[in-house]
Amino acid sequence: MPIRILPDQLIDQIAAGEVIERPASVVKELVENSLDADARRIEIDIERGGVGLIRVRDDGSGMAAEEVGLALQRHATSKIASLDDLESVVTLGFRGEAMPSIASVSRLHLVTRTAQAEHAVEIQGDGGSCSDARPAAHGVGTTLEVRDLFFNVPARRKFVRSDATETGHIVRLVERLALSRPHISFQLRNGARVILDAPATAGFAQPVAARVRAILGNDFLEQALPFEHAAGPVTVAGWLGLPTAARGTADQQFWFVNGRSVRDRLLMNAVRLGYRDVLYHGRYPAYVLYLTLDPAMVDVNAHPTKLEVRFRDSRQIHDFVFRAIAEALSHTRPGEAPPQLALAQLPHPAPLPHYEPGRDPWNVVARLQETAPQAYALALGAPHPEQAVAEQPLGTALAQIRGTYILSQTAQGVVLVDMHAGHERVLYEQLKSQYAHGVPAQALLAPLVVELAAHELDALLAGRAEWERAGFELDALGPTRLGLRRVPALLSGAQVTQIVREVARDLDHPAATHHIEDASDRFLATLACRTSVHANHRLSLPQMDALLRQMEQTPRANQCNHGRPTWVRLSWMELDRLFLRGR
Repeated sequence: MPIRILPDQLIDQIAAGEVIERPASVVKELVENSLDADARRIEIDIERGGVGLIRVRDDGSGMAAEEVGLALQRHATSKIASLDDLESVVTLGFRGEAMPSIASVSRLHLVTRTAQAEHAVEIQGDGGSCSDARPAAHGVGTTLEVRDLFFNVPARRKFVRSDATETGHIVRLVERLALSRPHISFQLRNGARVILDAPATAGFAQPVAARVRAILGNDFLEQALPFEHAAGPVTVAGWLGLPTAARGTADQQFWFVNGRSVRDRLLMNAVRLGYRDVLYHGRYPAYVLYLTLDPAMVDVNAHPTKLEVRFRDSRQIHDFVFRAIAEALSHTRPGEAPPQLALAQLPHPAPLPHYEPGRDPWNVVARLQETAPQAYALALGAPHPEQAVAEQPLGTALAQIRGTYILSQTAQGVVLVDMHAGHERVLYEQLKSQYAHGVPAQALLAPLVVELAAHELDALLAGRAEWERAGFELDALGPTRLGLRRVPALLSGAQVTQIVREVARDLDHPAATHHIEDASDRFLATLACRTSVHANHRLSLPQMDALLRQMEQTPRANQCNHGRPTWVRLSWMELDRLFLRGR
């Protein structure tokens, strides 16, 4: 077949294949045009999952009569006029492809009016052919109807899913758009039924929380940490779902860059790394995050759907977001009040681990308390004597329950602490802080021998750098025999061989034991898990209190390394309510 110039109609349908993936894509493009027109109220009607009808009506600025015909021509836009404009785009639309693409695969009817015009104008499109503009009756703003989507492209129509599926995509899309503009009213109707109603909220900072509550519900805000962090011209703010409220799917993850809803891999990876120390394997954090920066620092012309962006300095943005989130989550510890969220910079426009009996590190701790105070403080998590704690959010220990939980009392009520989970977090954070400078270690007079499977020994030796930086000195004494010549002070006198054997086996199957991807962090987390106190080990009241005090001083102590909660509180009012006191 010889080379030839494609006809305009075929070119439009090819472009539509890039921009219009499904009915939700049409809704996105039309609503974004309404937002760019400074609309304050947007109404969306759909039928048959958007295939039968998509109608978007707004009260925006409208289009002048002489510009209506241009709106359906390719690369016709009012958003940019030069390369300089393209490098600092602030509008949601700018490519000039959406309207002609939609018109080429549907039957389209557009009615619009500006505030200065005496009457509205309308224009119709049918599979790419357009009528002349003519007078019509309409208020200030624009109404655009799209009917029979893909009626002339049977191959594309076959890929449209069921009405319920396509409606679900549209609902999730409108939720994202509504979260990006809390000061604008959104209403979505499916036939005669209203399926989303988000009235505009007044004020500035509070409307964001009100809109989040309207879209995601009270449960999200009650289990989310508000935060805001700025560095020069870049600000990230929003809500981070608590690790203990992680979900089985990534259905509550929202990113907005300068008010634009995006699904950007770099930003999503930064969040994932920020949660890596506090999230259980296979769980997904929930979050609503707004990134604000100079438009010149971000390229939104990366993909026809404009869902992906490129940053001028992607590494700097990634590290900024990652460290901001990690720092915010580090404050999830007992007694730490969540920061107040100003949002002044937001754009206006598996199974649980099995506790194995038989080890008794707490007897070792008791001996170390007398002979090695520093090692005792590390192993037990006891605070330094000079670090007096004025307030004790976890209270005073009263008893040990079922060999697993510590019962304590505060001025506000009673607290239950999972001693293994709390101690695991304390040890992990201590190991991390010491890892870069060398963990205190103790040389052994005679090497300890650990029997391992051949493949376990090979895997351990392959990662011996992490073991050595954590305070071990080891070498192979045979194909299945490992020799330990130095061990961390944390393990001195404990059942070192059993702990090392269990850590080696856990690391041999990392996906089944821990989600942390960094090799050193995964090693330290596994070591902390296997070294910390397990169920059915009796603790004295001083030991319990020592653990509570150290938890209060440890970052991220509200959850263990796997993301499980470490403590819960029951207030006196809640107790009184249980016993019907005061009635």
